[in-house]
Amino acid sequence: MLLELAQWLAKDIRAFNVFNYITLRAVLACLTALLISFLVGPGMIRKLTAYKIGQAVRDDGPQSHFIKAGTPTMGGALILVSITITTLLWADLQNRLVWIVMWVTLAFGAIGWIDDWRKVVQRDPKGLSAKAKFFWQTVIGIATACYIAFSTHLPAQTEFIVPFFKQVAYPLGAIGFIAMTYCVIVGTSNAVNLTDGLDGLAIMPTVMIGGALGIFAYVAGNAVFAKYLGFPYIPGAGELAVFCGAIAGAGLAFLWFNAYPAEVFMGDVGALALGAALGTIAVIVRQEIVLFIMGGVFVVETLSVMLQVASFKLTGRRIFRMAPLHHHYELKGWKENQVVVRFWIITMMLVLVGLSTLKLR
Repeated sequence: MLLELAQWLAKDIRAFNVFNYITLRAVLACLTALLISFLVGPGMIRKLTAYKIGQAVRDDGPQSHFIKAGTPTMGGALILVSITITTLLWADLQNRLVWIVMWVTLAFGAIGWIDDWRKVVQRDPKGLSAKAKFFWQTVIGIATACYIAFSTHLPAQTEFIVPFFKQVAYPLGAIGFIAMTYCVIVGTSNAVNLTDGLDGLAIMPTVMIGGALGIFAYVAGNAVFAKYLGFPYIPGAGELAVFCGAIAGAGLAFLWFNAYPAEVFMGDVGALALGAALGTIAVIVRQEIVLFIMGGVFVVETLSVMLQVASFKLTGRRIFRMAPLHHHYELKGWKENQVVVRFWIITMMLVLVGLSTLKLR
């Protein structure tokens, strides 16, 4: 909306042309989302507390977590509100890619909202059943994958790109692209959700990865940069940098309230939505492997759960003291802050490795 206003004003005042620059609007989106979250956050936390929308704690978890029982959850709604308002203010609303990512984010957020609501408000420990949750994730994931696949105009937009190599790309075809897109969106969504188990653990990696994907989106949407760096040119992808800026700003502000000891938890409403958003952006800018690298913490956390379940079913033994992996290290004696900060450091290094693929080809 503000972009359209600036373009209208630029007809008479040339200075407003500066708002056509995606980089400026991405920075402004980050600051706007930050400001909205800071202004809305305290009031939302008070409301969640008043309505007794508190977090339940696993009986078999680390004893240090028992004091967290009752801490307000569903705080991810704050992130989604900030991202939505900011995107509507600063993004080009005629860009279909912005609406695709917005749709996926809010749709997965709705699934998380229903799950959280049933758990903490209706006191149903099962929440939304695993089958129902997976069914709706599948519906949204496949619908999104089909739309992206059949609305592309260039073969490069559906190729599987291997980083660190200039001309290594594999055509997937419509079916292959849809299958991969579905797996990336749903997989990333659930991976972030599994990681969201300690104060600040999931949100900071999300901020870092979201910021990095914003750079990839800007490059992919710029014909000159894309050609120079050997990336496929994706018309309109640059506008996703604004959305990534909103993720970064909203996430940093949420971390203010979610840092140890957390005043509010993200809940499924935030974790599922943010993971799906990262996966969708990565698919659009053709950087699925780079997302896999940068989100290494999310990947390892997910694998730890899969291995734990498989091992227990097949042998009756557990590989880890507790899954996901962050609980394993807690039970080994690491303090919560140590686990969180060390996982942040690992993510930061992995994000730098991912960013190096911009030039190392």
